[in-house]
Amino acid sequence: MAYNPRMSILPPQPQQSRQRKKEEEAAYANMRLPDREIVGCINELGIPFTLADLQKPNPIQVQMIFEWFGELLMNKTRQTVDPAMRAAAEDVCGPELGEAMMPSDTRNLLGFYVSLRRLLLDCGVNDFSFNDLYKPTHDRLVRMLSYVINFVRFRESQTSVIDEHCNKAEQTKARIEQLYVENQNMEAQLEEMRHNRRAMEVLVQEKTVRNEELKKRLLELRRSQERVAARLEEAKTKKGELAAELEEKTATKIALKQESAKLRPYVLQSPSALQASLAELSNTLNNDKAHIDALDRRSRALQTSTDSFSVVASDVASCIKLLEEIAIELAKEEEENVKNARQRDALTDRGANVREIERAEALLKRQLAKWVDRTAQLRTQSQEKAQRAKEKMEELRAVHRKLTEERSEKGKDIERRRVRIEQTEKKMLDLKENIENEVHAAHDEYLKMEAHIKLYITEMEQAI
Repeated sequence: MAYNPRMSILPPQPQQSRQRKKEEEAAYANMRLPDREIVGCINELGIPFTLADLQKPNPIQVQMIFEWFGELLMNKTRQTVDPAMRAAAEDVCGPELGEAMMPSDTRNLLGFYVSLRRLLLDCGVNDFSFNDLYKPTHDRLVRMLSYVINFVRFRESQTSVIDEHCNKAEQTKARIEQLYVENQNMEAQLEEMRHNRRAMEVLVQEKTVRNEELKKRLLELRRSQERVAARLEEAKTKKGELAAELEEKTATKIALKQESAKLRPYVLQSPSALQASLAELSNTLNNDKAHIDALDRRSRALQTSTDSFSVVASDVASCIKLLEEIAIELAKEEEENVKNARQRDALTDRGANVREIERAEALLKRQLAKWVDRTAQLRTQSQEKAQRAKEKMEELRAVHRKLTEERSEKGKDIERRRVRIEQTEKKMLDLKENIENEVHAAHDEYLKMEAHIKLYITEMEQAI
């Protein structure tokens, strides 16, 4: 009866995936370590581990082993990822519910799992999952520990190169941090100098405005002083003229009184003449009185003018005092200008220093760029070396694969020969058994024949 197998609905795997799977299996066969060697390596790390623990792995013990490898190779443990995972939990669930909804052990294990997965990817394990930490099996654990231990051995063999590149990276990082700190300090100094410059410019501008205002006020006061001095000179001239006129009028009055006293005896001689003289004297007296009143009024006016002149003189004195104060302020202003000039020179010097600092900063940036380029070149060289090592590893893997295939072919040939030998041995054993059985049968026949002959001889003897 013909039998047709059930056809699968899954698409057939491509040849490339089967080839890759064979390569991975061949690489794993090359990388796999014996159980005793794995247990010995883990015990050398200071972690108690036995073959029974490897045959039946404990999740807690497996997590402890991987945590030790993570601390050795990446300097990461559950404690190092705890702050970031706590911040993420508080960010997602809030500060109150973060600890309740995401316990610290679970979230720290998840964070450590991410770093450990990256490490195992670098070691060559592409299918690492969370079940390998919570539900480990013997085969999976042996595979992952074999890859990790081989990676640690390779890392120990390349310790000098790794330390050299790490030291160069640390030196570059320290130099970058130092340059960054120096740049920050120089920027702070530059900002402080710019702030001081702006403050000085504001002060200089205020002083300049004040100086202009004081100059304008000084010019106005000088013009006022000139006007007051002109009025004072005019008043003094007018006062001298009025004083001379008053003296002249006084002398005229005295002379008239003397003439009146001289003419008084002559007045008694004739009544009509006396009457005429009296009328004339009355007119003269009235004129003199009017003139005297006018002179009194003019003297009072002069006195008022004198008082006003004294007030003006006091104002002029105060103006002179104010001018002296203004002169003092101008001297101070000149000193301030000198100080401002010095500060401007100092600011110019600081500006030159700032330019020098900027040039130094540009130089340091160029040096930093050179270091970055050198780091990139070193990284490129290391990548090229890693590529060459990878190509060499691929060649070695190809050689190993070829040797493995030859070994498997020889093994198959040996197996076939062994089967043939076993079959031949089996046939020889069967033939030997058959021969022994035939020998035993022949021997039994011989014994029977011998017994019959003896019996026949005995019967013959009896018969005779």
